[in-house]
Amino acid sequence: MTGFSSERDRMIERQIVGRGLVDPRVIEAMRAVPRECFVPEAMRGVAYQDGPLPIGANQTISQPYIVALMVEAAEISPGDRVLEVGAGSGYAAAVMSRLAGEVDAIERHATLADEAAERLARLGFGNVRVHAGDGTLGLPERAPFDAILSAAGGPAVPETLRRQLRVGGRLIMPVGSRRGDQVLVKVLRRDADRFDTLPLGPVSFVPLIGAMGWRDDEAEPVAAMVP
Repeated sequence: MTGFSSERDRMIERQIVGRGLVDPRVIEAMRAVPRECFVPEAMRGVAYQDGPLPIGANQTISQPYIVALMVEAAEISPGDRVLEVGAGSGYAAAVMSRLAGEVDAIERHATLADEAAERLARLGFGNVRVHAGDGTLGLPERAPFDAILSAAGGPAVPETLRRQLRVGGRLIMPVGSRRGDQVLVKVLRRDADRFDTLPLGPVSFVPLIGAMGWRDDEAEPVAAMVP
């Protein structure tokens, strides 16, 4: 892992700090997590490039800047309970684990979920639990959460996820069309029935598949809720 420290430092300087992210805790969390361990072995040499990379099952590990942007927007504090929808290889969950008390991550592909769980345990990220299942339904048995982050884009923010936020909690998620024309939004739960939604900028993510997102056959969204 130490062989990539210079690449990690350059990524922090150029892609994270260079684009205006300033939270020192987020910067140090990005510095502490060996991204090269969360990509296929054949792609370790490009682990710190400025873009997403394939990880199998038609899924990707997000661009480092996007991970940092979402984590900074989520305002994760020590002791917070965090839910990630779309665990993928486990990289973003590892970053969040350096900031939060507990992280639960859901991945709909059982193989990726098993691999992520094994990888996170092997690397010592002991405060992350990985679950295989439909992330659009959240994890009600572990709710409420101080922060929820979705690594896939849906037609709208699922009501299931909004309702699993603690009052004062933050939800970060891309919303828009299945491919392209997505906007990253931040949802703040003000009280039991009041939510504020703030746009954070245009993004492009893999589609959020599930009962409260897109169907796997690329048909119209099912049971989508207005954000």
